[in-house]
Amino acid sequence: MPVIKAPQEFNVEDLFIDLRAVLGTALYLKCEGFNFAGSVKLKAAAEMVAAAERDGLIGRDSVLVESSSGNLGVALAMVAADRGLRFVCVTDPRCNTASRRLMRSLGAEVVIVETQDSNGGYLNSRISYVRDLCASSPRYVWLNQYANPGNWRAHYLHTAPAIARSFPDLEVLFVGAGTTGTLMGCARYFKERGAPVTIVAVDAVGSVTFGGIPERRMVPGLGTSVRPELVDESWLDDVVHVPEPDTIMACHSLAARGFLFGGSTGTVVSGASRWLAEKYPGEEPVAVAVSPDLGERYLDSIYEEGWLREHFGRLDLPDRPDRSERP
Repeated sequence: MPVIKAPQEFNVEDLFIDLRAVLGTALYLKCEGFNFAGSVKLKAAAEMVAAAERDGLIGRDSVLVESSSGNLGVALAMVAADRGLRFVCVTDPRCNTASRRLMRSLGAEVVIVETQDSNGGYLNSRISYVRDLCASSPRYVWLNQYANPGNWRAHYLHTAPAIARSFPDLEVLFVGAGTTGTLMGCARYFKERGAPVTIVAVDAVGSVTFGGIPERRMVPGLGTSVRPELVDESWLDDVVHVPEPDTIMACHSLAARGFLFGGSTGTVVSGASRWLAEKYPGEEPVAVAVSPDLGERYLDSIYEEGWLREHFGRLDLPDRPDRSERP
C-alpha cells in the first residue's frame, strides 16, 4: 500500500487504455491524469523545483513564478504548498475556471494577462509580465518551463521508462507538443537507446512551435504562440497538426464511451488516429499516445454547448443516448 508524505510522491504510471473499441484503431493511451495535480505536469513541476532547490536558487523568502495555461500552474501550486513557498501563476483568459480556482485553493496568486501578442496568443505577454516581476525583486524565482531542462528530464526519468516497461515492442509513440518537455524527454530516452520507435509530435493548427502559421486557438494545453527553447526536431520523426474542431470531436467521441479527457488528449488522439490511418493502412503497429490530463477542468468549455457554439458554431458531435427516454 502506498504511503506518502508529499502530494508529488504519488503518480499512476502504468495505466493504459486500449482504444480499439472507441476508435477502431489499434492505439494505447497512457493516462497521466491520476495524481493529486491531475495532469502529467506534476512530474515536471516536482523536478524543476527540486533542481532549483539543489542549485540553491530557492530560499525561505523566495516566491516562485511561472507562466502557465493551467496544468503546470496547478502542479506548481501543489508543490509550492508542500514546500511552504509562495507561488504566482501568470496565465491568460483561456485558462479554464476550474484551474484558476484550484490554484487559488492551494494558496497561489493567479494573475490573468489579457494583452495578446503579435501572433494572436498570450505567451509573449505572459512572459513579459514574468520578466518584469522578476526584475522588481530578487525574491521572485522564474522556473521557466519553456527552457528548463528539468522539464524534459522528468519525462526522461519517469514517463518514457514506464512506457518502455509496459510496451517493450513499441513501434510508434505520439506525444503532444506544448512546452515540449514531455515530448523531448520521451524522444531523447528512446533515441539515445537506439530503440526502433517512431516519435511523432502532435501539435495544434495555429501553433508556431514547428514553424506553423499563427492562428486563433481556443483550447488550452498544446500549441504555442512563441517557439519553446526546448524544441529540437532532430529527436523527432514526424509532426502532425490537428485543427481544433477535430480536437473537440475526439474528446466527445471518447466521452461518448465513458472516457472524459481534456483538450490535449483529444488533440493527440485525433492526430494519432489520422497518422496511423495514413502511414499504416490496414496494419496494427504497437502504438502508444500520451494523455496529459482528464476532462473535469474542461466542463465549462469543450464540454459546454454554449461555449462550443460561440467559438466553433455547429459541430456534428457523436450521438448520445436520448436522455428524455427513461425506463
